[in-house]
Amino acid sequence: MTNAEDKIERLEEEVHEAEEAAESAEHAQEEATEAAESAEHAAGEADDSATTAERAAVQAQQRQLTAEEQSKDFLVDRTPDDESSESYGAPGKPLKRHSPFYMGFTGAVGALIAIWLGQQILSITSVLMLLVVAMFLAVGLNPLVELFIRKGVKRPVAVLIVIVGVLLAIAGFVISMVPVISDQVSTISERAPDWFKQLQNNRTVQSLNEQYGILDRAEQTLKDGKWANTVFGGVVGVGLAVLSAIANTFIVIVLMLYFLATLPKIKRFAYRFAPASRRERVTYLGDQILANVGGYVSGAFVVALCAGVSSMIFLIIVGLGEYAVALAVVVALLDVIPMIGATLGAVIVTAIGFATDPKIGLACLVFYVLYQQFENYVIYPRVMARSVDIPGSLIVVAALVGAGLLGVVGALLAIPTAAAIQLIVKEVFLRRQDVR
Repeated sequence: MTNAEDKIERLEEEVHEAEEAAESAEHAQEEATEAAESAEHAAGEADDSATTAERAAVQAQQRQLTAEEQSKDFLVDRTPDDESSESYGAPGKPLKRHSPFYMGFTGAVGALIAIWLGQQILSITSVLMLLVVAMFLAVGLNPLVELFIRKGVKRPVAVLIVIVGVLLAIAGFVISMVPVISDQVSTISERAPDWFKQLQNNRTVQSLNEQYGILDRAEQTLKDGKWANTVFGGVVGVGLAVLSAIANTFIVIVLMLYFLATLPKIKRFAYRFAPASRRERVTYLGDQILANVGGYVSGAFVVALCAGVSSMIFLIIVGLGEYAVALAVVVALLDVIPMIGATLGAVIVTAIGFATDPKIGLACLVFYVLYQQFENYVIYPRVMARSVDIPGSLIVVAALVGAGLLGVVGALLAIPTAAAIQLIVKEVFLRRQDVR
């Protein structure tokens, strides 16, 4: 039994080994099949790569031939076959905006355009000055128009009333005052040589003349008569200057009336440049600035009128009645100029007073010293408190800067401009800084 069982076990082991061998053979056959498939796939990819390379080579040859043909046929006139965009050739790639050439070229062109625009603006400076003065006067008269509107008058009618009133006032001044002023100016001119001689007899003036020769040079200049040619360029120059002044006055008046009639439309158009989210605030600030400018113009007119009327009354009292109207107009006109205007008017009147009579000159000196203090500390603050409530130091700086940039016109515009800048800084910049 033992030998038979051993044989059976050996047979079973052999069968099991045969089965394992068969499985190993099947597995080896499967791996061989997969290897063959991989080899076939690699061969196919190699064929595709070769085909792609052949196509690329053919296309390169075609492009080369096309480029050669185009280079040979470049100077031959051609007409596109159709109106499609491709009939004129494929567009090239755009220039890189960050390339040094593009940035340098664009910057140079921008600088040239800016220089050209600056030169054009400088060439029309006189016209721009007339526009600024006309707008300044229109804004100054706008409070009168608003006053009539608050009383129930429609704006066109209110503008017409103000315009007619201004024209009548100018006409009345010309008709009533110009003859008197011209007569008094002629009288002053006739007596100027006598005053000049009186100055020569003054000891202080004589000592200054001995040191610097001021009076001798002035007398020689007046005798030569060349000062008129130097100042005005002769008779033709004087005529052209008068005509230019008349033309500029007419232009300013016409522009002022136009701006006054269309001021609401101009404001609305200007406010549209502000973003919609900030337009309401910009409108409030803009209206307040215009109100300040209008208040300043009205206030300056009132202050100058007070100076002129008080000067005329004083001059009549002290014995300079024959020059009172002309000198009062000079004082009123110069008083409009901030800082130095009142002083210049006082110096002119005081000099004529001393030339007439030292007692009158001393009285003029005392009067204008006292009046300027009264004007600076009583009249001016009360009149300007509602329009340009800015520190005195800022007024001085603004007037100096404005006069340095634009002369008399700059000095006139300096104070309302400073008030506008102060309002913007206070309501925009400082408030923004407080929020942060």
